[in-house]
Amino acid sequence: MSDCISSRTPLQAVAALLDRYAPKRLLLVGASELPALAAFRQAHPDCHIAHAPAGALPEDLAAQRYDLALVVDCLERMPKSAGLQLLGGIRNLNTSRIAVLVDLSASQWQETDMFSLALQASERFVRGEQTLSLFTYDLLEYKQVPDWLNAKFWANPENFGKYWW
Repeated sequence: MSDCISSRTPLQAVAALLDRYAPKRLLLVGASELPALAAFRQAHPDCHIAHAPAGALPEDLAAQRYDLALVVDCLERMPKSAGLQLLGGIRNLNTSRIAVLVDLSASQWQETDMFSLALQASERFVRGEQTLSLFTYDLLEYKQVPDWLNAKFWANPENFGKYWW
């Protein structure tokens, strides 16, 4: 992550994510409530918000899909192995978009751990001695499709019947 400090607050960044994606189904893991989420709920009363405490997702929540998952104030209190399972499970099974707000210095986590889960460093926030980092993952923006990956180049159809290997 770059050493640039965001001019926004963490709550403003979360509010911007909520505005950008406007999820109909949202999973909040960790924090009991966020002011940005309360404002979003007021503006979007049709949004279903599920809340899970820090730790493994309860079965009823783990069996559902969400438009966006927020993991806030959670990883600092969990063993790293449990956090890896939580984030990997949410990313693979429950949502195509995830945002993680974490204080890396107060946890066992490093930036490279987030990168290993395909999360991208979005912003960094400083308040006094505390530094919070926002990591995001969006499956649709994860990797750009290369130019050669299209039907025109698949299996070289012009060579059918010409060459035998």
